[in-house]
Amino acid sequence: MNYAHLNALFLIPALAVLVAALARAGGKPWRGSSRPVAAVAATLVVLVVLTGVFDNLMIGSGLFGYAGDALAGAHVGLAPVEDFAYPAAAALLLPGLWLLFTRERPK
Repeated sequence: MNYAHLNALFLIPALAVLVAALARAGGKPWRGSSRPVAAVAATLVVLVVLTGVFDNLMIGSGLFGYAGDALAGAHVGLAPVEDFAYPAAAALLLPGLWLLFTRERPK
């Protein structure tokens, strides 16, 4: 198993949870917000940028490294692209779980 396979184990269920939650919520997923997908996308962008910055700093300083044979080969600076799957999974999964496990309270 390489890192791409491991990432798929996180990304596919996270995306499925978010899609199911948005479908279940219908037209008004978050009260007071008409653009939940835009909020998730903005969060995803911020997390990916922060991951790129801090992974490059940590790898460059020698805190950790990766086995080369398990990587796809593409890098953003020093960080392998596989490293960006975990913040992406978090940005997809957490809003989905929030939608699934919260309900509007009756007025």
